[in-house]
Amino acid sequence: GNMGKVMKQIPMVVILTLIFSLLESLFVLPAHLAHLRQRDGGMPESAGGGGVRRSWYRFQDAFSAGMTRLVERSYRPSLRWATERRYLTFAVGIAALLLVLGLVAGGHLRFTFFPAVEADNVVAVLTMPQGTSVERTSAAIRRIETAAAQLRQEIADEEGQPIVAHTLATVGAQPYVALQSRHSPAAPPVPLASHVGEVNLQLVPAETREITAVEVARRWRELVGAIPDAVELTFTSELFSSGAPVNVQLAARDYDSLTRAARELKAHLGTYPGLYDIGDSFRAGKEELQLSIRPQGEALGLTLADLARQVRQGFYGEEVQRVQRGRDEVKVMVRYPAADRRSLATLENMRIRLPGGKEVPFATVAKARWSHAPATIRRVDRKRSINVTAEASLAEINPNEVIRALKSDYLPSLVKRYPGLSYTFEGEQREQADTLASLARGFVLALILIYALLAIPFRSYLQPLVVMTAIPFGFIGAILGHLLMGFDLTILSLFGVVALTGVVVNDSLVMVDFINRKREAGISLVTAVQEAGVARFRAIVLTSLTTFLGLTPMLLEKSMQARFLIPMATSLAFGVLFATAVTMIMVPVCYLILHDLMRLFGHSGALRSRRGGAGGDVVAGSGSGSKVEAVA
Repeated sequence: GNMGKVMKQIPMVVILTLIFSLLESLFVLPAHLAHLRQRDGGMPESAGGGGVRRSWYRFQDAFSAGMTRLVERSYRPSLRWATERRYLTFAVGIAALLLVLGLVAGGHLRFTFFPAVEADNVVAVLTMPQGTSVERTSAAIRRIETAAAQLRQEIADEEGQPIVAHTLATVGAQPYVALQSRHSPAAPPVPLASHVGEVNLQLVPAETREITAVEVARRWRELVGAIPDAVELTFTSELFSSGAPVNVQLAARDYDSLTRAARELKAHLGTYPGLYDIGDSFRAGKEELQLSIRPQGEALGLTLADLARQVRQGFYGEEVQRVQRGRDEVKVMVRYPAADRRSLATLENMRIRLPGGKEVPFATVAKARWSHAPATIRRVDRKRSINVTAEASLAEINPNEVIRALKSDYLPSLVKRYPGLSYTFEGEQREQADTLASLARGFVLALILIYALLAIPFRSYLQPLVVMTAIPFGFIGAILGHLLMGFDLTILSLFGVVALTGVVVNDSLVMVDFINRKREAGISLVTAVQEAGVARFRAIVLTSLTTFLGLTPMLLEKSMQARFLIPMATSLAFGVLFATAVTMIMVPVCYLILHDLMRLFGHSGALRSRRGGAGGDVVAGSGSGSKVEAVA
């Protein structure tokens, strides 16, 4: 869908980057290492010399000594304590995971489908009743343009510099709406008529102004106020929109019930603070004369089709003959004289022929009234439909909370009041449901593929589960990162979480593989687990820190273009960072717990070396504070 078009470019770049990185590490890096010499003390020495090189070596030595002190004084005792109380440690980790997920479920961290990315344009889109003259539409556009000029001067006085670079007013078309509809095949066609128009303010770049485009749109809306007879007046300041945050599609066979239900729903949405530009998809067309049959006419056997046909024959005419004149064919129409067809009084005086041949006055069996025809007729499952929409200020209200309130309370009661009425959620809600369903399928597929890729080299069905325990703890980091950065959770954040699953397993994979190698060498299980954490501490921590620091420029970027990717970068950066800290403790703990479970079910050799090494067994109590004893 539309979200796939936006996100597809990212994995294409990442996949190519990883492929070239793999080739570089396997072929280019060994060639570079082959040219290094060993300096005294075991550190590699490249060609050349001087004071700069010695200073760099001293810095390397100091950093290495600091890492060693951190491992020996902090990490090794912590790992020993955690492995001795592995069930307590595991329970604390699960509790932390549930607590953080509860922040999202409880609404403390809001979920917004797509982040509000402000554009450098603020656009007022006006739609008047169909048939409105160009003069009336131009007058309304001039009023909007005058308010824009007033706002431009007010902000220039406040900011000390102008923020509006250009102003474009259009009557008879809506260029901005047409541009947006190109990216959404499901969008209705944009009209080119005298009753539509727009005013587009191009602002200076966001980096050079203090006031936001959202604030400009809000103040502009207040200055314009209500336009008399306007069908719709919206102000937009976002670069990308997946549809209105609140979009309820009502459908019913009875058109009168449908329109009344739509009016009630709009009035109800107006009670929510933070919702604005509330409207519907109904657009009244030109005036027309609607005919209907009285009960007396129905009793006499008259049908609406007979009535409409006779009225059409009298005013438009009925073809009775075609006369050939040379190469042309002339139609002969029978109808009222021209003088009678100019007056609607003729309709009241005309006589309607009944099925039996008897004629009666029009007013006796039928009636006519003036009304506006709909400009377009929309149907869903053969029912007439109207979409009720509303924009939302994310600083004041969460659209998902509005949707939940409508689902649970108001809409069911509305359906009861109007039998035959049905509703669905469209716009952003439909896009959100489709994207989340697709993302869930892709996430499950990613987990299956990761598990398969780990199970093949490990030759085990259980050790990949130990490696993948880092994944849920990456979720904790992603959520805490959003809280720390002050961002809402968005669909881009979830894309980052899916990408995170493939990154956080790297550290766990290195550690589990090192444990297996130690056990193959004949080292006891507990010693192998503890030594693996200590030995791989430097590599794991530095790998994760470099990943986090590589994402830092994106996290700190203020430009408009980067706003799309900051939530994804937040999930990746903080997810990797937190998952690394947890991995250094939880993976050894889970490895030991899995070994305990296999011993409990009589499979003490399940976690031994894949080549049948002489790894030791473990005797352990089940209490959280039990001691672990390695035996030969």
